Amino acid sequence: MSDDGNAKARRKPRADAERNRRRLLDVARVMFAENGADASLEEIARRAEVGIGTLYRHFATREALLAEVYRHALEQLGAAAPRLLEELRPVEALKQWMRLFVDYSATKRVIAPAFQALTGGTSTLHAGAGDLLGNSINLLAERAVAAGEIHLDLAPTDLLRAVFAVTQVDDAAAGREAAFRMIDILLDGMKSRTQEPAALALTPSEP
Repeated sequence: MSDDGNAKARRKPRADAERNRRRLLDVARVMFAENGADASLEEIARRAEVGIGTLYRHFATREALLAEVYRHALEQLGAAAPRLLEELRPVEALKQWMRLFVDYSATKRVIAPAFQALTGGTSTLHAGAGDLLGNSINLLAERAVAAGEIHLDLAPTDLLRAVFAVTQVDDAAAGREAAFRMIDILLDGMKSRTQEPAALALTPSEP
């Protein structure tokens, strides 16, 4: 086999393994949201169309899978901010990102208590979350203000705190819809203001 053929043969297993890993994370996130952190690992593997051995090769323990689902959700949220700004008007990018934040909050709500119960703490789980969330919402709000699409006289992270608070209800589906309505109300209110916007407070802080 040529050197090119050998390189392709080496790349393919790595690509397949990464696809399996991402599929497991996507399925696990949905199943944890539906069934809680005790969702069946065998069912997660089945829905991801891989064997249970493949799941354990990627995630040796339940807590490892929980932690990676959370980190993956956080990474996706961070990557979404610049992507949305490229695709949408700034105020629409802000709105869509805040909706994604609601889904991230739902993931956190399920995983954080379970991770703490399994490991005795969450400090490693949340490392860097405050900076990532603060930097993302600051960027989005700053662009929307600069475009003249909203006025803002509070810290952008306060928007996240308001939305996060609405999601903390017993019925996750009702909390999600209520949070979406809160986002619409907040943004509509900022669009209708006529006073000059105050300077943005850009200190990152976890909601």
